[in-house]
Amino acid sequence: MSQQLKIISAPEAWEMCQQDPRTLLIDVRSSMEFLFVGHPQGAIHIAWIDEPEWIVNKNFVVEIRKLALGGLNENNDDVPIILICRSGNRSDEAGKALVDSGVRNVFHIDEGFEGKLDDKHHRSSVGGWRYHNLPWEQC
Repeated sequence: MSQQLKIISAPEAWEMCQQDPRTLLIDVRSSMEFLFVGHPQGAIHIAWIDEPEWIVNKNFVVEIRKLALGGLNENNDDVPIILICRSGNRSDEAGKALVDSGVRNVFHIDEGFEGKLDDKHHRSSVGGWRYHNLPWEQC
């Protein structure tokens, strides 16, 4: 049976992080977004696509595997890996790359950190980590 990327809401992700200390919350946005827009409290930054080239990080899967260390094994009790980006697009792509490489127990936050655009082209007003008032920080 093939593995699939699991979709999770921002509040569900925060709850999972609180319930299972093994959970890795990975922010896949660019370095500038992570630092200056803000990020979930406790998130680890591994960019999927980053400046200045704006190309896919060819080491992304390897970096995640290193971070998970011995938490990835042959059973279904892999370390939970939750990915977040701005609005859910990059975390979806990055999550599919992890699943395609054989990593199980991968989730992506479909609302992202800032959520989708509202009818006035604003973010953080119809969904996302910040919209749900979950803990976050910025530099």
